[in-house]
Amino acid sequence: MTDMISVEDLVLVYGDGTRAVDGISFKVEENGFFGFLGPNGAGKSTTIKVLTTLLRKTSGRVHLAGLDVEKDAAGIRKLIGVQSQETVVDHDLTGRENLMLQGHLQQMGGTELKQRVEELVKLVDLTDAADKRALNYSGGMKKRLDLASALVHRPRVLFLDEPTTGLDPQSRSAVWKYLDQLNKEGITIFLTTQYMEEADKLCSDLSIIDHGKIVAGGTPTELKGQVGTDTITLSLEGSEQGDGGSARAKELLTKVRGVSEVLDSDGGLTVYAKNAGFIVADIVRSFDENAIKMKSISMSSPSLDDVFLHHTGHRIRPEEASPRQTMRRMGFAARRPARQ
Repeated sequence: MTDMISVEDLVLVYGDGTRAVDGISFKVEENGFFGFLGPNGAGKSTTIKVLTTLLRKTSGRVHLAGLDVEKDAAGIRKLIGVQSQETVVDHDLTGRENLMLQGHLQQMGGTELKQRVEELVKLVDLTDAADKRALNYSGGMKKRLDLASALVHRPRVLFLDEPTTGLDPQSRSAVWKYLDQLNKEGITIFLTTQYMEEADKLCSDLSIIDHGKIVAGGTPTELKGQVGTDTITLSLEGSEQGDGGSARAKELLTKVRGVSEVLDSDGGLTVYAKNAGFIVADIVRSFDENAIKMKSISMSSPSLDDVFLHHTGHRIRPEEASPRQTMRRMGFAARRPARQ
């Protein structure tokens, strides 16, 4: 298939020397649903700002639909729709008026625009609220209106920067349904997210990024296959953590038949093992015989969270950051990209 997005050795260094993106390369197929998975501060938003012509790269090559991201910025902007972390909705306007305004900004008008607005309010289930002021919309409704605004001009590529952060599970599930439908209709989607379930459910291809570097890539199934084993997660009683209990527990675990790796993770231990269900009893017995008190134990098949832990040594902890906190964390108030 044709590549809609091609990124080679992308680097972005801020004026203070911060290397936000450190030589990453990836491709996104036309009509694909690509996920960029990583924690806050990993470089996801910086990358998406380069791809959408909002930031100038320090070095590397970036093309979208064959167009150079810097030489053909105006052409690229006509092809893309963008939904940022911060919901951009005019609260004084109704939902329908917001979409009409966006259409006018895209130089649309007349019957074409009116028909498109009606299509979109139906798509995102806002028909009953279309003539109500956006000020009175819930957070989920504003997100859906924001998504519709990014689609008014029928973009070929839709960029979504953590579109479901801050939403309740029901609203998040609704957004997932709309995105899956859009992708099936032929829109290439580039999604940044810190939610494992979101990436696993929606994306046909993924790149996992941490500290500005891509640490793994492939389909969700391929990535989980890299772990190749079941996962056992356990935590010790509080007193065990401070008296060498964790070290003793790790030593015992490595001796249990079937265990391939033991890692520290978020105040507990993560164990990789084949046929985990058959060895849980062995772990419990070994701990009991050695007077190590266990607080909890659970097991699961490999997940993207396990993939991330496997490659980075830590787990992603999703943060419900406000847009202002996110901008402050990324340093846009003080930093400017450096050019080589």
